[in-house]
Amino acid sequence: MSDIRRPTFDEMMASAREGSPWAVGALYRRFQPGLLRLLGVIAPHAAEDLASDVWLEIAAALPRFQGDEVAFRGWLAITARRRVIDAHRRAARRPAASVAPQGLAARPGRELPEDETVGYLCSASAIAQVVAVLSPDQADVVLMRVVGGLDVDQVARVMGKQPGAVRSLQHRALRRLARQLDPHALSA
Repeated sequence: MSDIRRPTFDEMMASAREGSPWAVGALYRRFQPGLLRLLGVIAPHAAEDLASDVWLEIAAALPRFQGDEVAFRGWLAITARRRVIDAHRRAARRPAASVAPQGLAARPGRELPEDETVGYLCSASAIAQVVAVLSPDQADVVLMRVVGGLDVDQVARVMGKQPGAVRSLQHRALRRLARQLDPHALSA
């Protein structure tokens, strides 16, 4: 057995700042799953495209990044949220054109796409159903705290709110979710 040591976040970041392909790839492999989970809930139809946009922006700005792993996660979340907002603005300016259904049947596709998406849909749809009962701000807080793994201060910076407001949103969101799970558990 070999004693191969995994590089630390600081080592990966230092090499990535210098443009090392292995380090940028290592950051991508480490943080992409969490980024896709977050985007899969807040922008399910465009998660992969938005994640690509996020990584392009992150890669271009890596030499200027200063901070630890927690700060990097926050930076990813902030960048993702901005890309989602930009995508919504673009979509509002350019409505999508519909395609005739008969044209779609002739297009080739994978034989069993459901095999590839079952895991994704299960987790994303479950999360989407849970946050559907929340206000947009409450849903953002819960998603960033639970799915994104951010702390209160990071969420506050992402949302442009005070940490106390984030805690309050999270508290109200959790009480609402508890009422949804058991309407008799909490009276308020």
